[in-house]
Amino acid sequence: MNSEIAVMTVNELARKLKVAPDTVRYYTRIGLLQPRKSADNGYRHYSERDETRLRFASRAKLLGFTLRDIQQMLEHADSGESPCPLVRSLIVQRVDEMREQLREAQALFERMESALEQWDEMPDQAPCGDMICHLIESWSPAGENAAAVIRPKNENGFDDHNREPQA
Repeated sequence: MNSEIAVMTVNELARKLKVAPDTVRYYTRIGLLQPRKSADNGYRHYSERDETRLRFASRAKLLGFTLRDIQQMLEHADSGESPCPLVRSLIVQRVDEMREQLREAQALFERMESALEQWDEMPDQAPCGDMICHLIESWSPAGENAAAVIRPKNENGFDDHNREPQA
Protein backbone atom coordinates (compact mmCIF):
# COMPACT_ATOMS: atom_id res chain seq x y z
CA MET A 1 0.00 0.00 0.00
CA ASN A 2 1.31 3.47 -0.86
CA SER A 3 2.17 5.34 2.36
CA GLU A 4 0.51 8.49 1.01
CA ILE A 5 -2.95 6.96 0.58
CA ALA A 6 -5.38 8.57 3.01
CA VAL A 7 -6.69 5.83 5.25
CA MET A 8 -7.76 7.25 8.64
CA THR A 9 -9.79 10.03 10.19
CA VAL A 10 -8.61 12.02 13.21
CA ASN A 11 -10.45 9.71 15.60
CA GLU A 12 -9.26 6.53 13.90
CA LEU A 13 -5.62 7.64 14.01
CA ALA A 14 -5.95 8.79 17.62
CA ARG A 15 -7.58 5.53 18.67
CA LYS A 16 -4.99 3.44 16.82
CA LEU A 17 -2.04 5.17 18.53
CA LYS A 18 -3.80 5.72 21.86
CA VAL A 19 -3.56 9.51 21.83
CA ALA A 20 -6.22 12.15 22.23
CA PRO A 21 -7.91 13.38 19.03
CA ASP A 22 -6.93 16.90 20.12
CA THR A 23 -3.27 15.81 19.99
CA VAL A 24 -3.74 14.73 16.37
CA ARG A 25 -5.46 18.03 15.58
CA TYR A 26 -2.73 20.06 17.31
CA TYR A 27 0.08 18.18 15.56
CA THR A 28 -1.76 18.84 12.31
CA ARG A 29 -2.05 22.55 13.09
CA ILE A 30 1.70 22.87 13.76
CA GLY A 31 2.62 20.86 10.67
CA LEU A 32 3.90 17.61 12.16
CA LEU A 33 1.11 15.76 10.39
CA GLN A 34 -0.04 16.58 6.87
CA PRO A 35 -3.40 14.99 6.14
CA ARG A 36 -5.31 15.37 2.91
CA LYS A 37 -8.71 17.05 3.02
CA SER A 38 -11.61 15.20 1.53
CA ALA A 39 -13.24 17.07 -1.33
CA ASP A 40 -16.54 15.42 -0.42
CA ASN A 41 -16.92 16.44 3.21
CA GLY A 42 -13.84 18.47 4.21
CA TYR A 43 -12.69 15.83 6.70
CA ARG A 44 -8.99 15.32 7.13
CA HIS A 45 -7.71 11.90 6.13
CA TYR A 46 -4.43 10.68 7.56
CA SER A 47 -2.03 8.41 5.72
CA GLU A 48 0.31 5.72 6.93
CA ARG A 49 3.05 8.38 6.72
CA ASP A 50 1.12 10.48 9.23
CA GLU A 51 0.74 7.43 11.45
CA THR A 52 4.51 6.85 11.30
CA ARG A 53 5.21 10.50 12.13
CA LEU A 54 2.76 10.49 15.05
CA ARG A 55 4.24 7.27 16.43
CA PHE A 56 7.73 8.79 16.10
CA ALA A 57 6.62 12.01 17.83
CA SER A 58 5.02 10.05 20.68
CA ARG A 59 8.19 8.04 21.26
CA ALA A 60 10.39 11.12 21.05
CA LYS A 61 8.17 12.89 23.62
CA LEU A 62 8.64 9.92 25.97
CA LEU A 63 12.40 10.54 25.72
CA GLY A 64 11.97 14.19 26.70
CA PHE A 65 12.24 15.80 23.27
CA THR A 66 10.19 18.94 22.72
CA LEU A 67 7.85 19.45 19.78
CA ARG A 68 10.37 21.90 18.36
CA ASP A 69 13.06 19.20 18.60
CA ILE A 70 10.73 16.75 16.87
CA GLN A 71 9.99 19.24 14.09
CA GLN A 72 13.72 19.64 13.48
CA MET A 73 14.20 15.86 13.37
CA LEU A 74 11.35 15.48 10.88
CA GLU A 75 12.73 18.32 8.73
CA HIS A 76 16.07 16.51 8.54
CA ALA A 77 14.35 13.26 7.63
CA ASP A 78 12.06 14.98 5.08
CA SER A 79 15.10 16.47 3.33
CA GLY A 80 16.79 13.07 3.17
CA GLU A 81 19.34 13.82 5.90
CA SER A 82 19.84 11.57 8.89
CA PRO A 83 18.36 13.16 12.00
CA CYS A 84 20.53 10.90 14.16
CA PRO A 85 23.37 13.41 14.80
CA LEU A 86 20.78 15.98 15.86
CA VAL A 87 19.03 13.40 18.07
CA ARG A 88 22.31 12.50 19.78
CA SER A 89 23.18 16.16 20.36
CA LEU A 90 19.74 17.00 21.71
CA ILE A 91 19.59 14.01 24.06
CA VAL A 92 22.95 15.01 25.56
CA GLN A 93 21.46 18.46 26.25
CA ARG A 94 18.32 16.92 27.77
CA VAL A 95 20.38 14.59 29.99
CA ASP A 96 22.44 17.55 31.24
CA GLU A 97 19.25 19.54 31.88
CA MET A 98 17.71 16.57 33.70
CA ARG A 99 20.79 16.16 35.90
CA GLU A 100 20.54 19.82 36.92
CA GLN A 101 16.79 19.49 37.59
CA LEU A 102 17.47 16.43 39.73
CA ARG A 103 20.14 18.33 41.71
CA GLU A 104 17.71 21.20 42.25
CA ALA A 105 14.91 18.82 43.22
CA GLN A 106 17.20 17.03 45.70
CA ALA A 107 18.22 20.36 47.24
CA LEU A 108 14.55 21.39 47.54
CA PHE A 109 13.69 18.03 49.09
CA GLU A 110 16.44 18.48 51.66
CA ARG A 111 15.25 22.02 52.49
CA MET A 112 11.70 20.74 52.90
CA GLU A 113 12.84 17.92 55.20
CA SER A 114 14.90 20.42 57.21
CA ALA A 115 11.86 22.65 57.59
CA LEU A 116 9.68 19.75 58.71
CA GLU A 117 12.28 18.76 61.28
CA GLN A 118 12.62 22.32 62.60
CA TRP A 119 8.84 22.81 62.73
CA ASP A 120 8.06 19.49 64.37
CA GLU A 121 7.69 20.90 67.90
CA MET A 122 6.62 24.45 66.99
CA PRO A 123 3.03 25.47 67.69
CA ASP A 124 0.77 27.18 65.18
CA GLN A 125 0.47 30.93 65.67
CA ALA A 126 -1.76 33.64 64.28
CA PRO A 127 -0.12 36.39 62.25
CA CYS A 128 0.94 39.39 64.28
CA GLY A 129 2.91 42.52 63.61
CA ASP A 130 5.29 41.89 60.76
CA MET A 131 5.10 38.10 61.06
CA ILE A 132 2.87 36.24 58.59
CA CYS A 133 3.75 32.62 59.34
CA HIS A 134 6.35 32.07 62.01
CA LEU A 135 7.17 28.62 60.63
CA ILE A 136 8.49 29.95 57.33
CA GLU A 137 9.95 33.09 58.82
CA SER A 138 11.85 31.23 61.51
CA TRP A 139 13.19 28.55 59.16
CA SER A 140 16.83 28.72 58.22
CA PRO A 141 18.65 26.52 55.72
CA ALA A 142 21.59 26.23 58.08
CA GLY A 143 19.33 25.26 60.97
CA GLU A 144 19.90 28.66 62.63
CA ASN A 145 17.16 30.93 63.84
CA ALA A 146 16.38 32.79 60.63
CA ALA A 147 14.41 35.48 62.49
CA ALA A 148 17.59 36.53 64.28
CA VAL A 149 19.39 36.81 60.98
CA ILE A 150 16.61 38.39 58.95
CA ARG A 151 14.80 40.59 61.46
CA PRO A 152 16.62 43.20 63.51
CA LYS A 153 16.59 43.05 67.30
CA ASN A 154 15.36 45.95 69.36
CA GLU A 155 17.70 47.85 71.69
CA ASN A 156 17.15 45.29 74.47
CA GLY A 157 18.30 42.38 72.28
CA PHE A 158 14.77 41.08 71.81
CA ASP A 159 12.97 40.19 68.63
CA ASP A 160 9.78 42.26 68.69
CA HIS A 161 7.63 39.33 67.60
CA ASN A 162 8.32 36.67 70.18
CA ARG A 163 9.95 38.77 72.91
CA GLU A 164 12.74 36.29 73.48
CA PRO A 165 16.40 37.27 73.61
CA GLN A 166 18.24 36.39 70.42
CA ALA A 167 21.71 34.88 70.66
